[in-house]
Amino acid sequence: MKTWKEKLAEEISKVPVWARHTIWNRLQLLARWLLFSVITGGCLGLTGTFFGKSVAYVTELRTDHPWILLGLPFGGLLIVWMYRWESRQERSSTNRVLDAIHAEKEIPLKTAPLIFISTVVTHLFGGSAGREGAALQLGGSIGNFLGRCFRIDENDKRVVIMCGMSAAFSALFGTPMAAAVFSMEVVSVGIMHYAALVPCVVSSYIAGAVAASFGMAGEHFVIEEIPELTLLSGGKILLLGFLCAAVSILFCVVLHKTEHWFQKKIPNAFLRAFAAGCLILILTFALQSTDYLGSGMHIIEEAMAGNVIWAAFLLKILFTAITLAGGFKGGEIVPTFFVGATFGCLAGEMLQISPSLAAACGMTAVFCGVTNSPISSLLIGLEMFGFEGAPYLFLSLAVSYMQSGYYGLYHSQRIVYSKVKTEYINQNTKE
Repeated sequence: MKTWKEKLAEEISKVPVWARHTIWNRLQLLARWLLFSVITGGCLGLTGTFFGKSVAYVTELRTDHPWILLGLPFGGLLIVWMYRWESRQERSSTNRVLDAIHAEKEIPLKTAPLIFISTVVTHLFGGSAGREGAALQLGGSIGNFLGRCFRIDENDKRVVIMCGMSAAFSALFGTPMAAAVFSMEVVSVGIMHYAALVPCVVSSYIAGAVAASFGMAGEHFVIEEIPELTLLSGGKILLLGFLCAAVSILFCVVLHKTEHWFQKKIPNAFLRAFAAGCLILILTFALQSTDYLGSGMHIIEEAMAGNVIWAAFLLKILFTAITLAGGFKGGEIVPTFFVGATFGCLAGEMLQISPSLAAACGMTAVFCGVTNSPISSLLIGLEMFGFEGAPYLFLSLAVSYMQSGYYGLYHSQRIVYSKVKTEYINQNTKE
């Protein structure tokens, strides 16, 4: 009687030689990417955890000692001084990361400590910015460095860059599914780099687990009321998605136009940062509110409870545009959530939809509109709000994606295929 080893050898011998080589090559490739992904996920998990805790610490410090806000103009000067060696001080170095994936630029390793320190400084003094956008730059820079260390070719190095982006995003925001897909989806609208699927998924979950082990909790919210999906409620959500598309266009246009206006009117980068810091202070004292400083996650929680003022989303757009146009660093993603949640809550009251549900739909729809990433937007919604409101989230972000046109936060993002036709257009997003 044959042993199991002999039976296995006999079955393997029946497989054609070319197929055996193919299977072996794929197993080797899988093992190789698993190794790279675990290393990248572990490195970015630790880096993301340190970064997230640093931002949380300085935010708490500023909240406990409000006088620190007065140092905002000087914080801007410090950031500009740090970046003085950069030949191009783009408002968002995320564009450089996207260019690297398009094989048009190299990401220097110095990008990582620069964006780390400058984002922490921005949050310490109260600049209106997020942290996840900075995480993409951290992940891209460190991923690019690891790619060189692994001695892999140019095509695979782009995969490692996306791998790093996913890991850093997951570590900071606690949404591993969305983080894995976002780095593949945001680069080129209309196509996805599925070759990066295994590395991005594995590194995202590894980084998320590392961050969780150090007490980094993801962002999760509860939708207080989810009505039955009917023709009327579905129609209202479709209208909300259309309105969110308009808000996403407004957000992108204001951010880009403010940046260009500041650069034109105040060519000196040091004066520009100082002026932006002073303007943020004036607005804060005039409003007698610090709600629009920092990331504003507490206001998102208020929006989920149905408690916002009507102008909150407009003020956040203004504060964020001035902050980033002045040269302060950080991300646009959490401010996008702020804008979407507060606008959604307001629109929900007007349309007589559950404000909590409308705020959730607003967050995902506006995020989809500014990043042109519908799959990632849906996954973020599911991971933050649960699956109960999925039909509403899907409806709102689908309309927002279609109606937001070719605007976007990142001008290096490419619209490969049209949003409304099966047509190849290959153009960059509008500014």
